[in-house]
Amino acid sequence: MPFLGKDWRSPGWSWTKTEHGWKRIVLFGHELEDNNREIDLAELCSDNKENLFVGDVCELATTKRKKDLYNNNTKSQFVYRDKWIYVQKGSTKERHGYCTLGEALNRLDFSSAIQDLRRFNYVAKLFQLIARSQLTSLSGAAQKNYFNILEKIVRKVLEDHYNPRLVKELLQDLSSTLHSLTLHVGRCVLVGNVNIWLCRLETILKWQQQLNNLQIPKQMCNGMSFNDLPLHMQNKILYKLSDAYDIINLGQATPTLYLLSENQTLWKRLYHFHFSDKQFCRNVVLTKSDNVDWKLMYFTLQKHYPMKEQYGDTLHFCKHCSILFWKDRHLALLFKDCGHPCTANDPDSCLMPISPQHFIDLFKF
Repeated sequence: MPFLGKDWRSPGWSWTKTEHGWKRIVLFGHELEDNNREIDLAELCSDNKENLFVGDVCELATTKRKKDLYNNNTKSQFVYRDKWIYVQKGSTKERHGYCTLGEALNRLDFSSAIQDLRRFNYVAKLFQLIARSQLTSLSGAAQKNYFNILEKIVRKVLEDHYNPRLVKELLQDLSSTLHSLTLHVGRCVLVGNVNIWLCRLETILKWQQQLNNLQIPKQMCNGMSFNDLPLHMQNKILYKLSDAYDIINLGQATPTLYLLSENQTLWKRLYHFHFSDKQFCRNVVLTKSDNVDWKLMYFTLQKHYPMKEQYGDTLHFCKHCSILFWKDRHLALLFKDCGHPCTANDPDSCLMPISPQHFIDLFKF
């Protein structure tokens, strides 16, 4: 027998208290709550290209446009802060269905993860990979949650000036993907009204302009600065960097750091960190004195081979329980908590760090 009533699994209505009692909140905004309010058709049709007709058609088009703009500006309806999720790739007797990329994006707590500097680069890289190839596979709620978290990422960069280059690359890839989907591929691959996606494109352009105009103020420090450290300590810090552009940008600060950043031994260690000896034999670049130019070698192989990724903290996957989770290092040290309800005898032996690309591959069926 079909269930004709409201779905009992839904979260229910939202209410607000007024002077005359409790009043239900309508999803499409306060502008449309009053059905008795008269609408000036001439005012509505003046600067709206959608309103090609008058009368009821004009009123319906304006009402629909208000709902679209409200849905675009409204945060996701369901907000999860789960530390772990069960990754299911098929139906069993105990569980039916499977876990999708959009469900993982909605349920895992990425909003709190971007506030942690160890996880910020990981989340930004994951969002960049989703923008390149997986945006159309997300549900409508997941896409809205994606842009909500992206807004927090941009706001954090503007406030803390942390790694703007990575976020600029993320926005550039996302803008190129949306431009291709809305103009070349067609509207059928996008979930929702095309006006919402055009509005999101304008928002991305505004974010790009804000990041391009970002100026990091010079910090006035009365104590010891980086230049006051001995040269061997400055050189040791450079050896800890795994990104070539960070080394180049740091070398532009002072003439001393420039000399340290051009050291061939530094670039040799950076090369061997990202690439193998087999790749070295195929692409040898020599100088005029028949010496290996390790800096040029690094940027030559960067165009042909993937580089090793390094993150302060990542998502972990338990091979025994098939659970994807954030590992809290403080709880792990204090209470020996592995981060999820694991039933294995040795939980640490079943854990596996998940790279951003591996995260996406987990949900390819």
